[in-house]
Amino acid sequence: MSELRRITRREFMVRSTQGAVGILAATALTSCNTLKVSSKDKQGSKIRFGLVTYELAKDWDLPTLLKNCETAKVYGVELRSTHAHGVEPSLNEQQRKDVKKRFADSPITLVGLGAKIGFDSPDPEELKKNMEFMKEFIKLSHDVGGSGVRAMPNKKHKEVPIEQTIEQIGRSVNELGKFGADYGQQFRLEVHGDFTDVPTFKKIIDIADNPNVKVCWNCNKEDLNGKGLEYNFNLLKDRIGIAHVQELDSKNYPFAEAIKLFVKMDYKGWVMLETRVKPEDRVKMLAEQRAMFEKMVAAAQA
Repeated sequence: MSELRRITRREFMVRSTQGAVGILAATALTSCNTLKVSSKDKQGSKIRFGLVTYELAKDWDLPTLLKNCETAKVYGVELRSTHAHGVEPSLNEQQRKDVKKRFADSPITLVGLGAKIGFDSPDPEELKKNMEFMKEFIKLSHDVGGSGVRAMPNKKHKEVPIEQTIEQIGRSVNELGKFGADYGQQFRLEVHGDFTDVPTFKKIIDIADNPNVKVCWNCNKEDLNGKGLEYNFNLLKDRIGIAHVQELDSKNYPFAEAIKLFVKMDYKGWVMLETRVKPEDRVKMLAEQRAMFEKMVAAAQA
């Protein structure tokens, strides 16, 4: 009986020790698993890559555009006005519904519409005309299922003090931001034209302080001026709503560095390819640019 008790105690001690070790091992494993970060949880995991129809896809009609983007696995587009897709303010109600349905029936997101329209003109009638066009453009984007419209600042005029032009552009853009909010559409102002100097562009955005006004970061060479890319990027990053890039393998701009900045800020929007290059196989090029973008994002997340 005494021997039985000794065996029982020994077994008890062994089993207790094994249990404790098991608990410790399980706890350690759980802790290790907790430290693992899913790629979906990493900064920059919600950045998406899309295409601006200028200039690569300017001659693709809408069915061709949707088909080619799906083939290249590029799932967002910005439709530039006057291109072959035909999505213009002149569309009637049924035509707008048809466009919206085409996107709804495809995996492609209509990120928005873009126009070569500025708000710099010293001619009040021209400014009024451009404002009216953009308001109709906002309505169109709403009707076809877009999330916003993009325009440009755009020029300086020798006969007009620069601060006056900046004030005019800022106030015009602010008005359009307020108008767009009523239709659920962002107003996106591209860093473009004579206002690619980022500190100067920021003066416009500071005037256009409506939260529905967003910046379209355009990857201009002027981004590198002054204190450099990161400094200039940080001047605008809180207002960035969309971004344009050119060919990512170009040596004319540090695209990998820019992508790192987007990942660092955990940007959750679209980065859109806008290129004048038109190779023989444009769909192949589009797919290659998308793959390049994904590698840059992954490298920035590592």
